[in-house]
Formats: sequence, structure tokens, C-alpha cells
Amino acid sequence: MSIRDELWDVAVDQYGYVTTADAARLAVALIELAKMSKRGTLDRISQGVYRFPQWPVSANDHLMEAVLWTRDPTAVLSHDTALDVLDLCDINPTTLHLTISNRRFPIRRREMPDDLVLHYENLGNEQRGWWEQIPTVTAGTAIEQGIRTAVRPDLLGQAIDTAHRRAMIDTDTANHLRDILEGKYR
Repeated sequence: MSIRDELWDVAVDQYGYVTTADAARLAVALIELAKMSKRGTLDRISQGVYRFPQWPVSANDHLMEAVLWTRDPTAVLSHDTALDVLDLCDINPTTLHLTISNRRFPIRRREMPDDLVLHYENLGNEQRGWWEQIPTVTAGTAIEQGIRTAVRPDLLGQAIDTAHRRAMIDTDTANHLRDILEGKYR
């Protein structure tokens, strides 16, 4: 199998993107990514992130790109962004929220996009999920994060109701989140 084919197999699950970490996992020398970029087989998107130009563009590309940009394997869409993509409430975030667990990843050495907000939190596996093949916190975790960061209470109430109605959280969790929300705004 060619290097291009190996990378393509990874890109299929990442909206056409591959990273230097993906290449390393496949034992592909990083110089090969640079060569592929020079030949036009890959487009260099940002430091460590490449994309196959023939992959169809979608409305969610920027979300996968942001997750991969962190170069942190624990990165997930979170907070307001997760509430939005999971369609839990009528929130319309102006920034993209990501949570990573490791403050040691070399984020500060690279220019961070203006519309990106990074949060640091050690999430358990039960707090992680997927939305459209993009790592995302679960509905319950997104709501908890929204409570902590003072998202409008009417939006959080809507999110709790929606998540419960869609069986994304159970009744006990919904009641617990409502109690926390009411306690915060008393």
C-alpha cells in the first residue's frame, strides 16, 4: 500500500485531514508529508495539519480542523460549541470552544485562531462522545460546562429539556442539572 493510500485511509475518518501524528503512527517520515504538499497531493493547512485537496468540502470541516490543530489526542468540541452542534438549544456561539486535557501540548508556540477558546479539563471516557465523526463532549457534560461558564439559564433549561427528550441524559441527570442550574441563579 502506498503512503498516500495509508494516509487516505486515516483521512476518510477526519474530513480529509491528516496530521503529523497520524503519519508518525503509520511510520511515515514527516518529510513525506512535505513532499506530498509540494506535489499538490496534500494541502498544508496549519502546522502539523494537512488535507487532501480532492476531499469534498463540508460545512463541518473547520470543526475537525480545529480539533486536529490542537495536536492533542484528547481534544473535543465543548461548552457553547457542543451545545450548538448537538442542537440542544438556540445558542449561537461566536467562538469555537475546545477542551483539551494536557496543558503541556505546544499550543502557545503556535498562533491560536482568534475565534478559538481552549479549556483545560481532564474528561473521563463517559464524558466524551462523537458528533458527525468529530470528538465532542456528551450532552450532559456540555450542559455542566455551560452552567460553570454562565451560559444564559433559559438556554441551559432548553438544553436540559432537549437532551432529556432525546434520551441523551436520563431523568436523574436532568433533575440534577436543573437543581445545579437553579442553585446557581438563586
